[in-house]
Amino acid sequence: MGLQKILVFLIFIGIGLVLKTKFKSKSEITGLKKIILNLALPATIFIALLSVDIKGELLLLPVLALALNIILYLTTPLLLPAIGLEKNSPNYNTVRLLFPSLAPGLSCFPFVLEFLGDSYLAQAAMADLGNKVFVLIILYLIAMQWYLKKHAQTTKFSKEKLLNLVKVLAFEPVNLFIAAALILMVLGLHMENLPFALSESLSRISLLMTPLVLLFIGLAVNIQKKQFAQLFSLLMLRAAASFLIIGLLSVFINMETNTLLLALAFSLSACSFWPYAHIAAIEAMEKEVENNKKTFNGNFAISILALSFPLSTILIMAVLNSGNTLSNPLYLFLIAFGLFLSGAIFPTLKMLKARKQTWKEKPVYEG
Repeated sequence: MGLQKILVFLIFIGIGLVLKTKFKSKSEITGLKKIILNLALPATIFIALLSVDIKGELLLLPVLALALNIILYLTTPLLLPAIGLEKNSPNYNTVRLLFPSLAPGLSCFPFVLEFLGDSYLAQAAMADLGNKVFVLIILYLIAMQWYLKKHAQTTKFSKEKLLNLVKVLAFEPVNLFIAAALILMVLGLHMENLPFALSESLSRISLLMTPLVLLFIGLAVNIQKKQFAQLFSLLMLRAAASFLIIGLLSVFINMETNTLLLALAFSLSACSFWPYAHIAAIEAMEKEVENNKKTFNGNFAISILALSFPLSTILIMAVLNSGNTLSNPLYLFLIAFGLFLSGAIFPTLKMLKARKQTWKEKPVYEG
């Protein structure tokens, strides 16, 4: 049954790839993304939350997700030199901002819903609140700090811009629906207590999410050949870090299989679009700056996002279809090691090529 679900998902992604010729501009694809994030996803999460009984441990999930973001952020500088990114370069800063960010709404939630059900989707939605605080506020502050440092300005950030981001966080449709659902849950109300017209409308809107997300993934894929090896290496190292972190967590905390699969799927989510929004805002302030002196590289960020979604989708579907296999921490560490080796292929070949070139250029002295 799991393999059949994966086949259906891949068919929808394939349809998205075929439809790329019909979407002539990025704005059309962005419109599809907005429908997912502002309509289908909020309705799905609202239904999921109202389908479960509220428990105290749900309130810990945002904290745990935020901790995961921070660990990934601190891990990034240890991995980037391996793929040849010069420290403090625009590409280096771009990866540091994107690497620890998560976009579970587009890359994780549809599959959690299909494989694990409503209750686990509700847990994922609660965890995403911590991730949103990280990508919307903390990463914005970090990005601004790097921009100001790069241009030797005062390290004070704009309170007005921070306030605007807080407003975005507060009034984002997903968060409004989560807040409304939590209020109803505290009052002891569930989907069956809502007016039929409202509950039925939300249910039908929710059905749109999975196919729309899969089509979006197919439409968004657009990688330059010369960047593929480096980006693939980067994302494999990111996935290896996620498996290692969750593996270590499972050693110290006894988790049931589905909870472990949820943690893995969440941590393997694609990179978020929000850091790119921060990058684009800073690029607008650096119009007159030479490319090599800019804080970030927006084109590089788009390439990372484009490859991140299909790779995350494959890994998440494989994890959720694994059954009880991954309940043994040893397998998690072995997979982490395998992913690390996959990510190490590119830097290894690059290093060997550089050494070969050095030997060719080395002068030969005749005796």
